[in-house]
Amino acid sequence: MDEKVFFQHDGVKVTNARFVVDAQTFSMSNVTSIKPATEAPSRLMLIVVLIVGLMIALNYLWFGIAVVAVAAFLLYNQKTYFHIFLNTAGGETKALSTVDKEYFNQVIAALNQAIVHRG
Repeated sequence: MDEKVFFQHDGVKVTNARFVVDAQTFSMSNVTSIKPATEAPSRLMLIVVLIVGLMIALNYLWFGIAVVAVAAFLLYNQKTYFHIFLNTAGGETKALSTVDKEYFNQVIAALNQAIVHRG
């Protein structure tokens, strides 16, 4: 039986026989299920720093503005992480993490196609 490729990009390859992530290979025959997960960043501390920076700006304008600017920059640059967990007979393994939602969705779709194709 020929190996059918469902997805291949940036060191990730999904076929009907295996799931390759960089140097790690998972046999699709051992995968019982796929669990996607989303990890949103905690923004509470940076919001507190932003508010404190605004209060500091009332007395020490430039220092307060600097604190607000750093907090706003860090808030803006926080990313949501998307994870793919594989369930096998050996347990659950985090196979892939990315900040690119489209890429994540493509890998999930390819893994589902590989499981369906496997039968």
